[in-house]
Amino acid sequence: MTELKLNDVAKAYGDVQVLSNINLDITEGELVVFVGPSGCGKSTLLRMIAGLEKITGGTLEIGGQVMNDIPPAQRGIAMVFQSYALYPHMTVRDNMAFALKLAKKTKDEISAAVDKAAQILQLTPYLDRLPKALSGGQRQRVAIGRAIVRDPQVFLFDEPLSNLDAALRVATRIEIAQLKEAMPDRTMIYVTHDQVEAMTLASRIVVLAGGGISQVGTPMELYQTPENTFVAQFIGSPAMNLMKAEIVATGENTRVKVASGAEVETNIPSRGDMMGATVELGVRPEHLAIAPEGQGFLDFETEISERLGDVTVLYSTVDADGAQMIAKLPGLVQSQRGTKVRLSAESGDLHLFLHGKSLLYP
Repeated sequence: MTELKLNDVAKAYGDVQVLSNINLDITEGELVVFVGPSGCGKSTLLRMIAGLEKITGGTLEIGGQVMNDIPPAQRGIAMVFQSYALYPHMTVRDNMAFALKLAKKTKDEISAAVDKAAQILQLTPYLDRLPKALSGGQRQRVAIGRAIVRDPQVFLFDEPLSNLDAALRVATRIEIAQLKEAMPDRTMIYVTHDQVEAMTLASRIVVLAGGGISQVGTPMELYQTPENTFVAQFIGSPAMNLMKAEIVATGENTRVKVASGAEVETNIPSRGDMMGATVELGVRPEHLAIAPEGQGFLDFETEISERLGDVTVLYSTVDADGAQMIAKLPGLVQSQRGTKVRLSAESGDLHLFLHGKSLLYP
């Protein structure tokens, strides 16, 4: 069992604390994705796991062994970087075999490992080509293949698709998902700033912010039940709408009043005496719909309309604080600048946050 545990891990550069109180258990066979805004420390955390950055507090365990002072080459890991870093004068075969040659493996062992990796990554026809004769996606697959031949227990990916164009990103993302299916017992940790990659690839997502972990969960857990406003707006595209509201009833389900004066009932149970409390009401753009006449709770005046074919995205400023609201409606909606509508959402799709924390959590 190759489990990976981070226990109170911290990282500081002199007096600057970058990461603190990182506690995370990753089980064998998981694909865990680290996401967060630029500068949150996700790549630093990955490099600490790899042994390329020194851990300044806490412990890292891989397979039950503390790895803080173990050299990178002895940790049983392989890392795929954002840059392909292929040797331009070597063929694909030689690039993939290089680490095994340094490890003094036999020719038969090297050939078998390279052929197996090439088959998994569909690189067999390109083994005798130089990197300059490959597309960007093929070069990235060679970089992944170079990691596979080492037969590590843990794969680390540091934004491997960042240098690819949109179409290649999609294709290579699918290939990485297929790679995970072909290697179900291998643990993978993947760093990205692209939430689409996170949502489609991850067994679990770790959202980093402010030098720590903001929330850990499956993609759907983070999407459906964010613990705080940061996760609520970071996961999902477009981001979740947030608007000020006042709690006006705290029976079995909490009822709130929004800026339009309309009241709306949520599925969120009451928590003590919160009558009159000011909260933030959250609703995702894709959960809004044009309400029948006389219904709905969100007054919406279109400022910008984006018709994308399958959906229409409408933008508006709806409160005195200038908060922007976004509605993502199915199909082609004829809504020009200045068009006024009232929108509604199902009570189960509404979220409430007090001081940035979801009322669904104690």
